[in-house]
Amino acid sequence: QVQLVESGGGLVQAGGSLKLSCAASGSIVSIGTMAWYRQAPGKQRELVATISRSGSLNYADSVLGRFTISRDNANDTVYLQMNRLKPEDTAVYYCNANVLFRGTFWGQGTQVTVSS
Repeated sequence: QVQLVESGGGLVQAGGSLKLSCAASGSIVSIGTMAWYRQAPGKQRELVATISRSGSLNYADSVLGRFTISRDNANDTVYLQMNRLKPEDTAVYYCNANVLFRGTFWGQGTQVTVSS
């Protein structure tokens, strides 16, 4: 089995920064695309950013220019650097990984709260 463990969430004032990490472990041959999603109260889960194994990037319009996704393939870890945070960024953030021969997995989520 494969486990994804997120860390780095918390409470921050508007305009501040946070960096999320998500480490994958378990029966892993290789990980393809990794991603961050978020879900605010009363809203559907939405895609925040994706990164392919080769480093191709994709961002939601709402975070473009403020958030940066990156990964460490040697350690099966994905990161999300979040700058210039806004109250509307408040949500539970989930990492997602497409693991070769194993399927798609989700982390347990980490809360990010941005106060105004």
